[in-house]
Amino acid sequence: MRRRMVVILVIAVVALAGCAAGHPAPSHRTPTPTATPTPPPDPLAGLTLQQEVGQLFVVGTPTTGLGPDALSAIRDSHVGGVFLGGRSLAGVQANSAVGRAAQAASGDGIPLIVSTDQEGGEVQVLQGPGFDRMPTAVDQGAMSPQQLLVAAERWGAQLHAAGVNLDLAPVSDIVPPGFASQNPPIGVFQREYGSDAAAVETHAAAFAAGLRDAGVLAAAKHFPGLGHVTANTDTHSGVTDTTIDASSPDVRLYGRLAHSGVDVVMVSSAIYAKIDPSQPAAFSPAVVGILRDTLDFTGITITDDLSGAVQVASVAPGDRAIRTITAGVDLVLVSHPTGVWAQMVDAVLARAGTDPAFRAKVDDAARRVLRWKQAHLG
Repeated sequence: MRRRMVVILVIAVVALAGCAAGHPAPSHRTPTPTATPTPPPDPLAGLTLQQEVGQLFVVGTPTTGLGPDALSAIRDSHVGGVFLGGRSLAGVQANSAVGRAAQAASGDGIPLIVSTDQEGGEVQVLQGPGFDRMPTAVDQGAMSPQQLLVAAERWGAQLHAAGVNLDLAPVSDIVPPGFASQNPPIGVFQREYGSDAAAVETHAAAFAAGLRDAGVLAAAKHFPGLGHVTANTDTHSGVTDTTIDASSPDVRLYGRLAHSGVDVVMVSSAIYAKIDPSQPAAFSPAVVGILRDTLDFTGITITDDLSGAVQVASVAPGDRAIRTITAGVDLVLVSHPTGVWAQMVDAVLARAGTDPAFRAKVDDAARRVLRWKQAHLG
């Protein structure tokens, strides 16, 4: 009898197991709650307003050494970066000392942007021992994209050895066929990769990728394009493009460059009659809005020089900086620093302290810059 009962129990257990396999019993366990992702820390936490505002400026210094003006900007106004300007034949080792001095001068624990103009041809700031003599963009455009990528990686390694972490290149302007001699800022100096969007895009992307592989970031310029103007914003006022609109190839290629890995864009200071005829692009929410909203660009933006450019000379220095940040640009480039950067920083500080809407613009720009630094500069 005992043995029979055991057999019955075994059959019952097997039957129940079969039923359970076909029809699982409802679970009464409390489901484990899904963990809420921890938001990343706010990079502005712990910063003073002075430190925050300072991060929005890149101030010029001679290639021969860290000038007293730039040193004051770093130590006292906490600027976010320096620009090595002029021309140097001193070579990699000498130029690296300038970058090291700049980084050492910062007491904030935030890495500095150390930038320069290293395009090739007439626009190559750093030369001498350890630097290749770079060909013009027109000659670079005659290379295959793969050849240019390899060359740009070599040039980027030289910049990296010199302490530079951001090259204000590649030029991404489209100069129409036969128009180069009438285009002072780009075509006259052979700074263009070609006369159609495909050639410019592929070669600008290759140049940027080569730099990136060497540990140097690239800034595509000059959004939304300087290839159609007949005067140079550095030396003339009222420079206006009457060709480019929001859907032009000159504009669209920046969206593709962003998808290829370019995450810094320089905004032009020309006026674009078909987008915003009232003000230079760097002051224009409409122009910056195309980059951010239409092209979905999420990187950081920097102005062309806003210190010595004749195009903006009629606007007080402080107003130049305020209008730039109001438009949504992140970094103000002040490549001729004597006194101008201080006026700009003071004006932005004063406005941010009294205008909540402007302060929000400052906060947004500073967050983008600091997160970009965290991602790329350590």
